[in-house]
Amino acid sequence: MGFSKELLKGKSIVVTGAGKGIGRACALMAAECGAHVIAVARTKSDLLSLKDDSSGDIEIWCEDVTQDAFLQRLKNLGQLHGLINNVGTNRVAKMTEQLDDDLDAVVDLNIKSLYRCAKAALAPMQKSGGSIVNMSSQMGFVGSPGRTLYCASKHGVEGLSKAMAVELATENIRVNTVAPTFVLTPMTEPMFANPEFKKFVFDMIPMQKLATTEDVANASIFLLSDLSAMVTGTSIKVDGGWTAR
Repeated sequence: MGFSKELLKGKSIVVTGAGKGIGRACALMAAECGAHVIAVARTKSDLLSLKDDSSGDIEIWCEDVTQDAFLQRLKNLGQLHGLINNVGTNRVAKMTEQLDDDLDAVVDLNIKSLYRCAKAALAPMQKSGGSIVNMSSQMGFVGSPGRTLYCASKHGVEGLSKAMAVELATENIRVNTVAPTFVLTPMTEPMFANPEFKKFVFDMIPMQKLATTEDVANASIFLLSDLSAMVTGTSIKVDGGWTAR
């Protein structure tokens, strides 16, 4: 079961944070669907492993998305049909324990780098139209203890994406978000070693299971493709029903 191998044929797609987890799954699936994928991550070994695991067309960029060199390289692309803005971070702590450095780290990566990356992508994307998928979270719709910074940033992603969608609609550029529940990735795995936390999460998800990286990739690829040609300014929640409560 899966998308057509030609769903993204002829399209050039950039995936940031492609070395691990959700970004890796998105890059692999986009390549399987016929896209030329530019996979971006800071760790070269992760990118080489990604390329080895794919039989598709994957070009690797070992870059830091917060740096001007990457943004200029993105802006200089000859063409671009899709962008998955996947890079993000989290700092979990009570509000009284959050440091200014934590605030800066979350806002800088989850909001500012996403904005700057999307802005740089507009230059090549305006030539042919395209689709931007901003990776959000179920925490962009609800609140949760210990996650004031993360929730604030992801609510910001949702608002930003709506504004982008409205502004860029006449240029044939669509903007949407994918909002996953907890996914078992290298970043989240240590959290589930805590039995209390694991129980809290599963109690909140009516489907009683975590999302997989492929679940999130499926939603992202749909939004990149022409199957979603009239979809913009909205979010696909891959949350097992968490936010429906």
